[in-house]
Amino acid sequence: MLMKYVYSTLLSLLFMLAACELVAQKPVQPSADSLAVTVAKLAKTIQVLEKIKISGYIQAQYQFADTLGAKSFDGGDFATASAQRFLVRRGYLKVAYNGNLSSYVLQINVNDKGFTVRDAYFSVKEPWLKAFSLTGGIFFRPFGQELSYSASLRESPELARVTQTLFPGERDLGASLTFQLPGKSVFHPIKIEAGLFNGNGTASESDDKLDFIGRIGYSETDKRHNLTYGIGLSYYNGSVYQAKKDVYEMGDFDGVQAFRQHMEDTIPGKYVKRSYLGLDGQFSFNTLLGKTTFRGDYMSGDQPGSDKSSLSPSAAIDYSLYLRKFAGGTFYLVQTLPGNKHSFVIKYDFYDPNTKISGDNIGLKATSAKTTTGTDIAYTTWGLGFVTDVNQNLRFVLYFDLVKNETSKNLAGFNKDQKDNVLTLRVQYKF
Repeated sequence: MLMKYVYSTLLSLLFMLAACELVAQKPVQPSADSLAVTVAKLAKTIQVLEKIKISGYIQAQYQFADTLGAKSFDGGDFATASAQRFLVRRGYLKVAYNGNLSSYVLQINVNDKGFTVRDAYFSVKEPWLKAFSLTGGIFFRPFGQELSYSASLRESPELARVTQTLFPGERDLGASLTFQLPGKSVFHPIKIEAGLFNGNGTASESDDKLDFIGRIGYSETDKRHNLTYGIGLSYYNGSVYQAKKDVYEMGDFDGVQAFRQHMEDTIPGKYVKRSYLGLDGQFSFNTLLGKTTFRGDYMSGDQPGSDKSSLSPSAAIDYSLYLRKFAGGTFYLVQTLPGNKHSFVIKYDFYDPNTKISGDNIGLKATSAKTTTGTDIAYTTWGLGFVTDVNQNLRFVLYFDLVKNETSKNLAGFNKDQKDNVLTLRVQYKF
């Protein structure tokens, strides 16, 4: 009985296999029309995907400072009980879509401090001259050249002190119009940018005024002589909301420079002027020693702040305003060796938050006036670095910041140079 069951099962399996083989010998042929439709769909999908680019980089670093709890513009202040630390300084992920006349960019930053949106903007170009383009969203402010220079390419770990103070976060919320003729035009090297921005960085608008930022630049590459050069002029015209009636400006009190109340602006709800003028330039050339590059920014103007900081506001303020004339800048010398893998960099930057006072005059007390403080102290920084690009993905940076502050025998804590030098060892991976 068992054998009969086994034979029956084997016979059934043989019939099934034979049927499958017959079906396999007569495949269903798709029509030419259906194949064409499928190919067209695949081609369209590939065209869309080719316009989308995903990129990013991460910067992991070790830092060592002169003293515990050092105040620093190299990634923020050190913890009170620490003079060394590991950081994920930046962890960027960028998605960009580039169409024929439009583009879209979204870039986020994830590091040890949390999650932030760095870029979120669109750009649309008109189809006739292809010279005018409109950009809106969160993007770089069009001021100077260091501000918009990518952190993945910049030879120093951080922006200059003056740049970080005037433009915290680097980006802003707004809209900008750009004019630049196509590459074949003799006028292509000229680029004009002008826009309106909230003025608070990436924070929401906090008052009823928008800030104007504009830049006109000229940049040219002379391949015959291996030269690249450019120059730019920038202007910032904005304001800061006066939340309190107290507004102070610098004045002379029997030979002592101090802050006095600005009698013309004693009504809350007014605005005080915030304006910058900037000049930038760059020049590079190739020799047997490799590529030599000079870059620089200089800026000056009026900066409203508080008695404790000259940092530009990022939200609505509720403190008394102190009006200061400032000056600052940064200058790079980069020598890239033949082969473009190794570079030496020397960087100098300075920031004088209050050009109306200096040295031992800072901290002098005057009758019926607000005394100047550490916020009015000027700083200079020499940066020395070595950069190695192992390949297109991997970069190593060794960098030392030598920071010097203005001193005053009349201001506690600033009667001598503070110990705030920082050594940075960074590894960057980019894709």
